[in-house]
Amino acid sequence: MADDGVVNEPYSRAGSTLRISRRDTAKGGAAIAAAIFAANCMSTSEAAPPRVSPLHAEPSHGLRVRTTVNGEAVDVDIDTRTSLLDLLRERLALTGAKKGCDHGQCGACTVHVDGRRVASCLTLAAKVEGREILTIEGLSGGEDLHPMQQAFIDHDALQCGYCTPGQIMAAVACVAEGNATSADRIREYMSGNICRCGAYVGIVAAIEDAVSKMRKG
Repeated sequence: MADDGVVNEPYSRAGSTLRISRRDTAKGGAAIAAAIFAANCMSTSEAAPPRVSPLHAEPSHGLRVRTTVNGEAVDVDIDTRTSLLDLLRERLALTGAKKGCDHGQCGACTVHVDGRRVASCLTLAAKVEGREILTIEGLSGGEDLHPMQQAFIDHDALQCGYCTPGQIMAAVACVAEGNATSADRIREYMSGNICRCGAYVGIVAAIEDAVSKMRKG
């Protein structure tokens, strides 16, 4: 072995000498290892079955629902087990109402049905036949925000915003029900809407601010 890092090995073929450096040896080994790894990956991917197989499913108990959503007539075929929340989000692409707990405990899915607030995750879509539904998307008039929406902005009554649509819909209902007469009463009648960011101080302030503006409107 020479001092310059070159391995000299006599190889008798037509009187020539084969010279191999350590760098050439390393490159060759790496190339072989990469080729083996790629071959193993290809064989594994070809042999492995898909991890998720889509299931083709049709409603076993179909139902046609005719209702009004944000002032527009809706006529849609659904499974009888469909919740109002899933109808709004999955079928009508109205994603303002959020799926938080799916147990009616967080209030993120709050919408209005015939003027009353409901947890849409617990309300069967079949039960809104012929009724009027209002979601956060239909609350404002065109480009003008609803007074409650503007109040939430003015008082920083949100942080991540995930629960905000449900908070606003519940807050509008709280005022309409006559339950926004004091901070304590607002807290009591908004207790079904959870804000995991803890923006409760701003929420109460926003509702108090919006009360007079909603009454004027």
